[in-house]
Order: sequence, then C-alpha cells, then structure tokens
Amino acid sequence: MASEVTIPRLGWNMEEGTFIGWLKSDGQHVATGEPLFSLEGDKATQDVESLETGILRVPPNGPKEGDKVAVGTLIGYVVESGEPVPFEAEPARNSPPATTLAQKFEGEPAHKSPPATTAARKNAKLRMSPRARRAANELAVDATELVGSGKTGRIRERDVRSRALARAALADPAAIAPDPAAGGPLERSSAGYREIAVTSVRKTIAQRMVQSASTTAAVTLSTTVDATNLVNLRQQFKAVAGTAHAPLIGFTDIVVKLTALALEKHPLLNARWCGEEILISSNISIGIAVDTDGGLLVPVIHNVPRQTLRQLAALSRDLIERARKGMLSAADMQGGTFTVTNLGPMGIEMFTPLINLPECAILGLGRIAKQVVVEDKQFVARDRMMLSLTFDHRIVDGAPAARFLQALGVLIENPSPWLLP
Repeated sequence: MASEVTIPRLGWNMEEGTFIGWLKSDGQHVATGEPLFSLEGDKATQDVESLETGILRVPPNGPKEGDKVAVGTLIGYVVESGEPVPFEAEPARNSPPATTLAQKFEGEPAHKSPPATTAARKNAKLRMSPRARRAANELAVDATELVGSGKTGRIRERDVRSRALARAALADPAAIAPDPAAGGPLERSSAGYREIAVTSVRKTIAQRMVQSASTTAAVTLSTTVDATNLVNLRQQFKAVAGTAHAPLIGFTDIVVKLTALALEKHPLLNARWCGEEILISSNISIGIAVDTDGGLLVPVIHNVPRQTLRQLAALSRDLIERARKGMLSAADMQGGTFTVTNLGPMGIEMFTPLINLPECAILGLGRIAKQVVVEDKQFVARDRMMLSLTFDHRIVDGAPAARFLQALGVLIENPSPWLLP
C-alpha cells in the first residue's frame, strides 16, 4: 500500500519550511532511514529520512527547489514495485473523476516556481550550498562565473550576493551602498536610507522575539555576584588546557554547568507553559546563544548534569564552531529547557534577554570587571559580574525565581567544590 511522504515539523513552532530538493529521484528505490529530501526549517537545513522502504514516486507538479511548503503537505509516495500511485490511477467508471495529487499541486499557484532560466539550469550542476543556489536563482546570477569561498571550492551565499552587488554597482553606482560585511545582505540606498533584504533567518528571529514578548508574562531580575573565585578557577583551567590536550574551558561553560546544578534545586525554572498545565522537564538541556553572520542561533547541550566540565566545553566549542559555519542541523537546536546568553565579552554589564520559547527562563551574563568593595572595613578590588534572569511569571513567581538566582550566585562565588574532583 502506498505510503505518503509529507513535510515534517522541524521546530516546535514551525508552520512551513523551504523545500531544498529531493535526494532521491522519482522511480528510485529507497530504504527506511535513507535521506529522502532536504528541508529548511526555522534556522537550519535538515535531510529528512524515509519512513518506509520501496519505490519513490514524485508527482510531476510537486514542490520545486525554493518553494514554501506547509507542515503536513503531501509531496510524494513510497510504493511497492509495480504498485500504482494515486496521481496516476484511473478514475472509477460511473463516478466523478477524483482530484489527483498532480491536479492538487496545479491548483496551488503559490507553491509553483517560475520557469528556470539558463543561469538557473547551469547553477543546478555546480557545487553550491542550498542558500547559495536559492540566492543565485533569485538574483539571476550565473554561478559558473564564480569562484567559491567554501571548502573544496563550494560556492556560498556570500559569493553569490557579492557578485550581484558588484553587478548592480556597475549598472548604477549611485544606487548601491558599500557592504562592510563583505557578504551580508544586498543593500541599496533610497531617499537617504539604506534598505537591507530581510533573510529567512532574520524573519524567523523577528517572529520568535515578537512571539516571546507578546505571549509570555516576562519579568527580569538582576543581581551582582562576586566572580573572583570564578576568574581564579578559569585561570587554572586555562593554564592546563594546552598541556593536557584538554579543551579550553570558558566562563560560559562554567556558568552553564553551575546553572544546571541550580536548576536541579529549582525545577520550575526548567519548565514550560502548556495552557492547562505546567510541564517540568525531567532533563536539563541548556541552549547557548551564538552570534553568527546569519543571525542569532541557539544550539543545545543536552543532559548537562551528566556532562563533565571538559565534556561540556568540548560540546559547546563544537556547536559554536558549526553554528558560525552554518553547519548546524535542526536537531542541534531542539530540546532546550533553559538558555544562557553571554554579552560580557562585548563589554555589556546588564541587559534584558528575551525568553527562548517555549522555555520558562533565560540567563544573561554581563561582563566581569574589577570593582572596589568593602571587606573587613578595608577597600579591596574584587571581580564582579551582573546576572540578569528573565522568566515567565505565568510559570513561576518572583520570589522562587529570586531564590534560583540567589542559589546560582552562591555557586558562582564559590565554584571549586562543585566542579573540581
């Protein structure tokens, strides 16, 4: 019996994705677990695996590369050898013709792609990232004329947009503003302003931030903690990082580990709001906000309490590097129960982070700086750091959230007993 191939949900709030292309051809045999097609979700591209074994059949008017497709959309079938497929089946006699899958797609012009240009046909044969391929088709750039800046010469989106910018500058130099990012969105001047094309990632970030601000009862608490012992401990880790083949442990790594310890004692901060009930997660998986050229991404370290500090540091380094190279999968950004964001390296002392839905809370880390304090009637210089906790007041009240922040502050002020063997 024919098995339907549909668009899955890659993110918890995903309503539609961008179809990148089939990884198997119509009529080709596929096995359960084999990559079937590529789909771009909220912030990542993922290969979707086949759920069945059989022959892939794709309707002639199915989605094309770059089409927007809603979650649950039927895009093909996996059938047994010789089995007819619904979009080729003959209608029964003495009954009105059934609407075939091919006709269904023909009736949805919003999902149809424009005819391929000569440049698009050439581009289809090149080694290009999915984003670069879409940009080349949108901007009518002939990628055969480009030299790729990616690994093994792969053409990236920035290569395509740089060519489009240069081409536009030649056509009308006054209409194009210089792009200091050397590969950022295409910009043009208009009545004294610069217009920057909104990327799909930027749109997703905007939607998520507006949703977070409008659907949660967000409250932010801030406190300053003594980070002197934290700084000393990090210096010890830094001294042995190169000699023991150990990963370099950063301040964020240490705070993430300590945050997990505090969440074990204050589980409501590790919950989510579900309307009629509050769900407290049985595991603690913490997302780390990462600034990338494409926008803010939040890869997740799963089961943080089970990771040693070195394991956690290695995982975070890997996730951060892949985030900045655009190599994260959707799975890398799913399953988080709490988020940590650190703007301290940029000199920010305090800020109000927005909750990363559907989580209950997010912790913002400010910069560590020397401050003069009074100890035993003496003025001494100590390292101090600001913590900012934004939480959903629907789930937890101010006093329990404050106790969590207080507990975390105690751990940060004396971290060694909790982290050293």
